[in-house]
Amino acid sequence: MIDVLIIGSGGAGLSAALESKQCGKKVVVLSKTYPTQSQTCQAQGGINGVLQKENSTDTKELHRKDTLQSAHEIGDIDTINYMCENSTQTIQWLDDIGVPFSRDENNNIAQRRLGGASNSRACYSSDYTGLKVLHTFYDNCIKNNIEFIDEHMLLNFIVEDEVIKGITCLDIKTTEVKQILAKSVIVATGGYAGLYNGYTTNSTASTGDSITAALRVGCAVSNMEYIQFHPTSLKGSCILISESARGEGGYLVTKDEERFVDELAARDVVARAILEKIESGDEVFLDLRHLGIEKIKETMPQEYDLALEFCHLKLDQDLIPIMPAAHYTMGGIKTNMYGETNIKNLYAVGECSSNGVHGANRLGGNSLLEIVTFGKLVGKTAIENIDEKAQFVVKEYEKLAEDKEYINNLFELPNTIDFYDIKKDMGKLFYNKVGLFREEEKLKEVLEDIKIWEKQRSQMGISDKSKVYNTNLKEFIEFSNKLELSEAIVVSAIHRKESRGAHYRIDFKEENEKFACETLVVKKDENIIVELS
Repeated sequence: MIDVLIIGSGGAGLSAALESKQCGKKVVVLSKTYPTQSQTCQAQGGINGVLQKENSTDTKELHRKDTLQSAHEIGDIDTINYMCENSTQTIQWLDDIGVPFSRDENNNIAQRRLGGASNSRACYSSDYTGLKVLHTFYDNCIKNNIEFIDEHMLLNFIVEDEVIKGITCLDIKTTEVKQILAKSVIVATGGYAGLYNGYTTNSTASTGDSITAALRVGCAVSNMEYIQFHPTSLKGSCILISESARGEGGYLVTKDEERFVDELAARDVVARAILEKIESGDEVFLDLRHLGIEKIKETMPQEYDLALEFCHLKLDQDLIPIMPAAHYTMGGIKTNMYGETNIKNLYAVGECSSNGVHGANRLGGNSLLEIVTFGKLVGKTAIENIDEKAQFVVKEYEKLAEDKEYINNLFELPNTIDFYDIKKDMGKLFYNKVGLFREEEKLKEVLEDIKIWEKQRSQMGISDKSKVYNTNLKEFIEFSNKLELSEAIVVSAIHRKESRGAHYRIDFKEENEKFACETLVVKKDENIIVELS
């Protein structure tokens, strides 16, 4: 019997797996892709940590202050305190298990300043930080004999009497629908910025599957309107250019080579300033030429290669054309600090969750810190909360039959409307109307389009009828999840009649104290219910 089933093999899932495995329990990690392909790789710039260095002016209190300021009064103080208070131990643990951090001249872990931070506190591994953390986690999971089930996609949670029993999932290789039972389930599937198709730094796998599934079983989700746009993605491709580029001293300039914004201000401020320039007809560039080839190759080799490969430009010689792109989602499944949801033994952690650590805007360098800190905490909590005396009934649950029928029916849909066209239209629509600048009239237009697409879904289908590696089927399920989730995002954005952090309303440009709370969404009788709490 599986003690802890973890859905998602990114940094949050693997840190939870390592912690759960320490207790000698059976831990299984299920993933839609493969462990080293997760979105954690995109956290390139660094992971925050207050280290005890000589002559350092940084403190945990300053880290707390920066995080709370980014959260714009809707962050959970206890959760933020826990993360900041434990940052030193978190970095030390990563160092101990083998994360290859860059070092300074004194052989200490090197640190750089990222956007919104008052100090240089982001520990980094050149500009591969998330990737190095992820690979180190995976190596340690293999050493600890943690079992992996790859290329299996979450369909639904199996819940009985408000207690999680397991999940149904699709074996992508065979199209078989399976149930996997477990005493506890930890969801760590990442965010939903993939909804901004064509305008996101995220992989195509970031489709919010678990958040949609959580809504279907009665979980609350919160703060869905908060989507962070990264200021610097390569124009035309949205390939991420890490904040490390600005953290190391890069400039943002117009075509006349004039700087126009504090490059290390909060991400929402910088991204809006860039988009304003672009919408006025100007072009915006990242300028790193003054740093020199030696520093660029040492501190941001990945960015150098990306610019060369996708733009045929050299960071040390050329201005790099950039644009903002959807990057990180602050909303997700509502949890407390320990990852607990309102379904017993169902937990969520990382970008798919909303535990109050980010509030209205994520501080640069806090995403990796969050997934490691709370991944470990949730992994430990899940083990501690298992009731060994409780009888767990192993049977074939009704949800399995329902989902088998659902998948079979998808092969019979007429496919008179190509969902790929709708997915593309949705990405553009959300970028333009549910992006950096929002207003009620346009948000309601988007909501109308969503309702139309929902009605048309029975006319959409798949052209590939094969049962082996049917990516057409997988992508249709992902599209359906995104469509279902999109309503929660837009309704939340309409409901918040103010500007706060990453949510900016041009018809309500100021923060309003009465909205200094989180937005909660639940689904009842197929209807989205929103309230401020």
